[in-house]
Amino acid sequence: MDSLLFLCARRVVDHRPLPALPAHLYPVLFQVAFLHGRAQVVRDLVTTWPFPVLNFQRLMGHRELLWDFPCMFCIEAVIKGVVVQLRRELEEPGRDSGLRVLDMTGLSDSVSGDTAARSTVPFISEALAKACVEVSKHQQEFQTHGSKWHKGCSGEAASAVALETLGVDVHTDLFVKIRSYEILRDALQTGATGPLRLKCRELQAVAISASEIVTLLESLDPSCLRRVDLVLNNLGLTGLSVILPHLSRFPELRSLKVQYSKVDVRHLTPESAMTIRCVARQLGMLPSLRELNLGCNWLSGNLRQILCELQAPLESLELRSCSLLPTDLTFLSQSFHPAALKKLDLSGHIMSQGLLEPLRLLLEETSASLLHLNLTSCYMADSHLAVLLPTLLRCSRLRFLGLHGNSLSTAALKGLLQKTLELPDLHRVVYPTPKDCYKLELWYSNLVAVQDEKLLAVSTAEISQLLENSGRTDVIWTSSIFGHRDLDYFSL
Repeated sequence: MDSLLFLCARRVVDHRPLPALPAHLYPVLFQVAFLHGRAQVVRDLVTTWPFPVLNFQRLMGHRELLWDFPCMFCIEAVIKGVVVQLRRELEEPGRDSGLRVLDMTGLSDSVSGDTAARSTVPFISEALAKACVEVSKHQQEFQTHGSKWHKGCSGEAASAVALETLGVDVHTDLFVKIRSYEILRDALQTGATGPLRLKCRELQAVAISASEIVTLLESLDPSCLRRVDLVLNNLGLTGLSVILPHLSRFPELRSLKVQYSKVDVRHLTPESAMTIRCVARQLGMLPSLRELNLGCNWLSGNLRQILCELQAPLESLELRSCSLLPTDLTFLSQSFHPAALKKLDLSGHIMSQGLLEPLRLLLEETSASLLHLNLTSCYMADSHLAVLLPTLLRCSRLRFLGLHGNSLSTAALKGLLQKTLELPDLHRVVYPTPKDCYKLELWYSNLVAVQDEKLLAVSTAEISQLLENSGRTDVIWTSSIFGHRDLDYFSL
């Protein structure tokens, strides 16, 4: 039930223009205006924001509230409000609304499978970049024509007065792809010393070249960046070795993700081996690195070489579909990383290819710290799960277990559920459609396994009944890979 203050605020934001308001009412009015899609009111509030900081997440609380379509208009209104404020400060020296920091970080923390979130993230980045370029152009025009706007005061003097107190730092997470690369590049380069300054906390770059990534990195504030996520860039070893030296200028960089970078490990040349050693040395020059995601098939047989130069143990390691060999997992279990690991993702590996025992030994070593384990699509059968189960039960802090895409029976899943109830922190298990819930059908002269909806309904009901009887209402068992957040070790 809404509070009386909240209900009163709803009446206020239904009318424009807003009356003169005491400062302490701005936060609740902002919340109400945003949640009810009153974009013009949101812009008005930001334009006259009486505090030095506007922190989006602190005002709006849970991020799930932000992922509906009207929020895009309200986010755009926030940015427009800042632009209006800065233009006024340029044109009216001495005017000061008070806002100096707009914190929009966290809005790019996507919920898996949430298409609205995925469309909102690049929208925010592009809107901020366009605003940054717009304000910089307006500043240049003001410096050139200031004397016409302020009679009796030279353009240079007016500009100096305006610039003395002018400027808003926007702390944000940036998403860049081919279409938005140029505007973001221009925004970062022109806005570095301009009125609207982008302070990037997390950078996600999709399908752009190594040289373009380097150009962006050279324009970022070294003190802010903590995560870099490179997706579908097909960098290869050479591209990665070009980028890594530019990451060493970011002392707070804690996370590096390089996803879908392809190299044929069957034909590594002496030059490739030399580049691997170079990449390892460059990774070792990132002293704050705690999270590493390398979705690269050139890791096969090379994990020791890649990780050997790291200065501190990793807290999160994602090695999806990396064609790892048993020797890779053996090295990892004997390194200094397992005792610190909170998140481990080995999805896409074939457990029957000699990986099961090295994996079991690795889980033994990380059992005291592990919170998140993802073994999706690892070709695991009931027998493999039976081998791992005693070790899984030793992972007393485990919160998430991903087993989707494996060939497990209803009986094996029910046994897993009953035994993992003793894990006090386990909150979510993503399990596969049981293998006994499929039937063979003839499609175009071929037998194809398809889900038997009746058998699946029975299996799902049995699992739900076991959970209900256990009294563990806090545990979620689901066959959907969507709708849950990936573990962010930064917040732990």
